[in-house]
Amino acid sequence: MFKGVVDRYLLEDLEILANSNLPYELLTDSTVFITGATGLIGVQLIRALLMFNSKKNTRIKIIALVRNKNKAIEIFGSSIRNIIIVEGDVTTPIFYRGSVDYIIHCASVTSSRTMIKQPVETLYTSIEGTRNTLEFACKKHVKSFIYVSSMEMYGSFTQLNHDVYENTLGYVDPLNVRSNYPEGKRICENMCVAYLNEYGVPIKIARLAQTFGAGVLKEENRVFAQFARSVIKGEDIVLHTNGISEGNYCYTRDTVKALFLLLVKGVYGEAYNISNPETHTTIAEMARMVCEKIADNRIKVVFDIPKSNIFGYAADTKMKLNSDKMQALGWKPEVGLEEAFRRLIGSLKDTYNY
Repeated sequence: MFKGVVDRYLLEDLEILANSNLPYELLTDSTVFITGATGLIGVQLIRALLMFNSKKNTRIKIIALVRNKNKAIEIFGSSIRNIIIVEGDVTTPIFYRGSVDYIIHCASVTSSRTMIKQPVETLYTSIEGTRNTLEFACKKHVKSFIYVSSMEMYGSFTQLNHDVYENTLGYVDPLNVRSNYPEGKRICENMCVAYLNEYGVPIKIARLAQTFGAGVLKEENRVFAQFARSVIKGEDIVLHTNGISEGNYCYTRDTVKALFLLLVKGVYGEAYNISNPETHTTIAEMARMVCEKIADNRIKVVFDIPKSNIFGYAADTKMKLNSDKMQALGWKPEVGLEEAFRRLIGSLKDTYNY
């Protein structure tokens, strides 16, 4: 099914998911609709569903909302024949004639550069996209709806001596143009709750830590991908900030498992942090770890800090996400930060011949 499309690291991840304790019977013979289906999370979810159908005979009908069908074909290869492709943009009403049981809304701007250069479009994608997806969920009377949010919705903390739980909120400066992303996530979460209370849409909110691992797409340019490419190319890691902001991470396989568990077991109207607490570190510490342990000190960390935030990085924050609430549903993250980087780099080498 995946020959020529999925590398050995990703294939191993998908097989581990298929052999895990996920309650597959709850998804059997259902229809799952995924927005943002050619983005990192959407792609991983669809690949996992394809594997469930292959290994577990779950007979799940997979519907992918994409803006560019050719990109979907490039990503999924021959597997595309097992996916129903709906071409469209979440910023316009969604049309699909058939029934839908579950929706996972992944569509979002993820590039910090775009957040700075196209803040209006970033907000519009977030707000209108979520509204249209919720309206679609209303019409289809879905069993469960996941809004994929972000840890950025918490804002920034300058002093924090405890973990960040789902009811902890920091500060977001509404006059900072880069705030379009966290503010957009906040209003979309509230929109989900509004649709639950007024129209009964069974929403659940997944607040993701930064997620990466095997299967990352070639055009990915977030910090983890930049670090991985530096190792592959033997180039120093260049940081454009002091790197004091604390990062929270989760391996792709662990995140995918959490999302499926949340889809069938989460409580309506609740938010859940999806993060591996063991991966908590600063950006600078992570960069040094990659140089020392992954690249065996063949490269080093270099600081090149511009006077203005031309790269669109989020504000420095002190934050450690607590995932106890998600773990209470039966989830446990398995892959640590060092292994995540090794698998990411192996996957990139296998897939793109670096």
